[in-house]
Amino acid sequence: MAQARTLKEKELKQLLQFIAFRKHALRNRCMLLITHWAGMRVGEVAALQYSDVLAADGSILAEIRLAADQTKGDKARVVYVAEKLRKELLNYVRTYPQTNPTRPLFYTQKRDHFTANTLAQHFFWLYKAAGLNGASSHSGRRTFITTLANKGVSVRLLQALAGHRSITTTQVYIDVNDAMKRAAVELV
Repeated sequence: MAQARTLKEKELKQLLQFIAFRKHALRNRCMLLITHWAGMRVGEVAALQYSDVLAADGSILAEIRLAADQTKGDKARVVYVAEKLRKELLNYVRTYPQTNPTRPLFYTQKRDHFTANTLAQHFFWLYKAAGLNGASSHSGRRTFITTLANKGVSVRLLQALAGHRSITTTQVYIDVNDAMKRAAVELV
């Protein structure tokens, strides 16, 4: 099976523009950006609850602490949330406030919570409808890891951010392209 496509910044903007004028734009934008800007797996996004992202004062947490049952491999992990993603999450929770902190953060159109499978299918449809063939629910995660690798983040740190047990797994996620090769030889 081919690996999920990594997106260039321009393609992510294309996707977000496409989403902006569709139903559930804010929800879809937020879910996709969590994968692109925090590297979360689609199953982890589907498992998020309000209490995972909201502090007691209503602010967005800088760290999302995922319980073992929310992750692949049943191993708890911490996801670090950049300021720009915290702003997106705050906008979302202000638009869709919830009084019960243990409720799922994201709901389907039928007011059911997403499963990992339904969210993966939803992402596939969004990417395809936006004209980004070859992209899938894993594209955000691959893009996150590749983008950081392009910026010189060490593979060991990428491994920790991705929640991988093995550096070998992390290395498979990094999409090496011509621009990276050109930049590398210029370091000599």
